[in-house]
Amino acid sequence: MITISAFRWVPPVARGQVRDLRVRWALEEAGLEYRTRLLEQGDQDKPEYRALQPFGQVPVLEEDGEVLFESGAIVLYIGERSETLLPRAPRARARAVQWLLAALNSIEPHVMNAALLDFAYADQEWAKLRKPSAVEFARRRLRSLAAALGDKPYLDGERFSAGDLMMATVLRIKPDLIEDARLNDYVARCTARPAFQRALAAQLGDFRDAA
Repeated sequence: MITISAFRWVPPVARGQVRDLRVRWALEEAGLEYRTRLLEQGDQDKPEYRALQPFGQVPVLEEDGEVLFESGAIVLYIGERSETLLPRAPRARARAVQWLLAALNSIEPHVMNAALLDFAYADQEWAKLRKPSAVEFARRRLRSLAAALGDKPYLDGERFSAGDLMMATVLRIKPDLIEDARLNDYVARCTARPAFQRALAAQLGDFRDAA
């Protein structure tokens, strides 16, 4: 049985955003059963957890004595068992990986930068000065993404993949950055998938049960 780590509690603003959601979604798309290992506050800093995840983050995936961390790596690992996430055709498969990496490297850092200025540092004078340029840079990246998406349902055309899974979770972080209706429609299309809805319900359910 696959076990993934997740936090038992996070502030309300972070619920539905914590990165174990990405892994839950991938597992749901792949039709793989899993259970969660819920961390209490401070558990992520204990030596036994740091031995699994050097940075004290979630998620960690454990299966048959093997351990994997980083949501992108875990989604790709799960994708090896799911043609929905990683197509069999080599070129289509490479494009799915390409978009997953683009989500993590070309989009997420700038979206997170703008988000943190609001969520963590809103009362700091330096953050108020930094915010306009951070928001504009993030929006410039999103305009480029919208142009690449065009009128296609998904990033590589008609077929959903692990690249879309990752990109949609990144775009959900701070939706007010999105200016192009095509990206809003794209996120809505991805998150309307039953697998996403089950994953989100499971994460929120864990927070609710722990309350």
